[in-house]
Amino acid sequence: MTTIANAQDLLALHSAPAKDALDAAEAQRLAALLPQWRLENGKLLREFRFADYYETLAFVNALAYITHAEDHHPELTVTYNRCIARYDTHSVNQGQGGLSLNDFICAAKADALAERA
Repeated sequence: MTTIANAQDLLALHSAPAKDALDAAEAQRLAALLPQWRLENGKLLREFRFADYYETLAFVNALAYITHAEDHHPELTVTYNRCIARYDTHSVNQGQGGLSLNDFICAAKADALAERA
């Protein structure tokens, strides 16, 4: 397995089918690599803020493109000037859900997108 030491390592990876959830310690370690994200109720969450609705929707559409390519989709809450993204993996833990490496890969890609905006 590839050693993941920083967000750049996550950016270099792509989502893949996952059956096993990360243990709590590994989820905490990976979350620390993405300081704008937090773990909440078993999900990886970040709020993105924008100047207006147009910028918010432009981000959401670009994120939709990325997540479609990764085949790993977040739960999104979209308002006038913000978007909250929540990642988790429904297929792990025999369909009970949890966090997988895919969640952290996609969160890193969302961060990179937000930095370009």
